[in-house]
Amino acid sequence: MNMKYTTFILSAFLCTANLYASNQAITTENNITVQNQWKGKKVAYLGDSITDKIHVGTSKNYWQYLEEKLGIEPWVYGINGHQWSDLLGQAQKLKEEKGGEVDAIFIFAGTNDFYANVPLGEWYTETYQRVEVSGRIKRARKHRDFQMNGKTLRGRINQVLSYLKTNFPEQQIILLTPIHRAYACFGDNNIQPDESFANTLDLYIDDYVEAIKEAANVWAVPVIDLNSISGLFPTNDAHIRYFSNSETDRLHPNAEGHLRMAKAIMYQLLAYPSDFK
Repeated sequence: MNMKYTTFILSAFLCTANLYASNQAITTENNITVQNQWKGKKVAYLGDSITDKIHVGTSKNYWQYLEEKLGIEPWVYGINGHQWSDLLGQAQKLKEEKGGEVDAIFIFAGTNDFYANVPLGEWYTETYQRVEVSGRIKRARKHRDFQMNGKTLRGRINQVLSYLKTNFPEQQIILLTPIHRAYACFGDNNIQPDESFANTLDLYIDDYVEAIKEAANVWAVPVIDLNSISGLFPTNDAHIRYFSNSETDRLHPNAEGHLRMAKAIMYQLLAYPSDFK
């Protein structure tokens, strides 16, 4: 083989190896991961009970594991029971308290919208408008505007992401889909069947997951599909070890379930920029 060609191939290999190593998650004896783009970054978490600092159904949340494994500094705004309609308030509170100090914003919500029977709605309202085209003439073309209906899931997502895109243009914004859900009973007036049952709109949790995945393309943000990659499947009895209570709460992951989510999130995050500053 030509010596120059061999040298070129070897150099390329070494450069690739060095680049690969510099981006790897290297865990120390204290379980802190170093040499990754997320270490020391300030991340705001918007969401519901699974994110709430009060630890619903668990002794430790996924964002605490991410703090340990990636060195992320967590700023937690998630609140038990919140739907996408409440996340705009969480985002506004973040802006008021932290301004542009935050590096990234994670949004983990949607399961409460499913339980509350929120219609999916549409992303856009379409009309025909006249627009100037080649030849300096005007023609009627179909035109779309974001649908900001706060009574639908897609409208709520539009409201939140429009606010975040406007007020945090240099920050990484990442969506997390709801995980699978099973039976939960929090009292006579709050009994939630497992995901094999649709809500009163004949919609399944899958429909809400798909809408959140669509939002990633609509708003140019990454999405981490925890519904699939976390592997959590509470309708199967072999997975009750990951949830709060096998009899009354297969909705909220326990600490072991949160660790599993954190691992899934961590490896996805290593492929994304931590900010755009």
